Amino acid sequence: MTAITFQPIAARPAPVKTEGAVAWIKSNLFGSLGTALGTIAIALLLLATVPRFLNWALVNAVWAKDYDACHTAVGACWGVVAEKFRIIIFGRYPFEDQWRPLIATIALLGLLIVSCMRAFWRPALGLLWVVVLAFFFTLMSGGVFGLAKVDTDRWGGLPLTLLLASLSMSMAFPIALVIALGRRSKLPAIRSVCTIYVELIRGVPLISVLFMASFMFPLLMPQGFSIDVLVRVLAGITLFAAAYMAEVIRGGLQAVPKGQIEAAATLGLSYWQTQRKIVLPQALAMVVPGIMNNFISTFKDTSLVTIVSLYELTGAMSLALNSDANWRPFKIEGYLFIALIYFGFCFSMSRYSIWIEKQVNKSKQR
Repeated sequence: MTAITFQPIAARPAPVKTEGAVAWIKSNLFGSLGTALGTIAIALLLLATVPRFLNWALVNAVWAKDYDACHTAVGACWGVVAEKFRIIIFGRYPFEDQWRPLIATIALLGLLIVSCMRAFWRPALGLLWVVVLAFFFTLMSGGVFGLAKVDTDRWGGLPLTLLLASLSMSMAFPIALVIALGRRSKLPAIRSVCTIYVELIRGVPLISVLFMASFMFPLLMPQGFSIDVLVRVLAGITLFAAAYMAEVIRGGLQAVPKGQIEAAATLGLSYWQTQRKIVLPQALAMVVPGIMNNFISTFKDTSLVTIVSLYELTGAMSLALNSDANWRPFKIEGYLFIALIYFGFCFSMSRYSIWIEKQVNKSKQR
């Protein structure tokens, strides 16, 4: 019998670490020669520009509400934000009653945050929307409970931006859903009407829609009949956003395999049962990024209502600076402040979209 001699196997190299900051930097910033060169170029550009920007924005900046110091400073003048803060945030709303839009804005923001939390996705959430919106309009317009009456043309700033964005997006979604289903209908009349609506709205810019809603639509109304400008603008933004969102949803509907619909038919499900239980859940899950992109676009497009004399966040900032020659030269600081607010809301919506994608894709994870 031949003796068996034990031969140890040579040690193998340790596995490469694929988690952690160092592994991420190696993989994403220095994964290849081209990536490494791009990383170095961007780093050099940042080193050349960031220190200068920080010196202008922070080190040499003026923070006090002193326009004489701002005119002689070599840095930014953030005192303009401190001086015009209330006008930028609340627009032309009466100064002594600006506590009302403050409370109304907090209530609306709270409603939006609650609506994004899965634990509150209950039928009672719809009732909460009705209550909070009624509270918002009552507090903003006044005329009851001893509150002074404030017309909608004096609403402005952040409250108006949030109101237009939240209401237009929430109303545009069901309209877009119906339009998207209508464009795939087998009935020629319904399909033609929905197609004409989408092509007509997408064929003109939002400025034209707002102009028509604000100035042309009242000319078509009977003598003595008038619709509030805020309602007309809100309807215009809603219809515009719904047309674009309908195409996003239609793309998701077309991506659902035909076999899913045929399987639902073999089970005896009706058309609406098939759409509600089979098609729409899959279609909407696939187009979450597109829908959120539409939401973000709508939020930023509210800045266009300035052309119809509704001074939302951006319009209120321009109004605050154009009416005061002492602070007018510091528009850059004002626009940076507005940009920071827009970025905060848009970035939050983007991160929420990523969370929604993870939730709807759990069924595909193994």
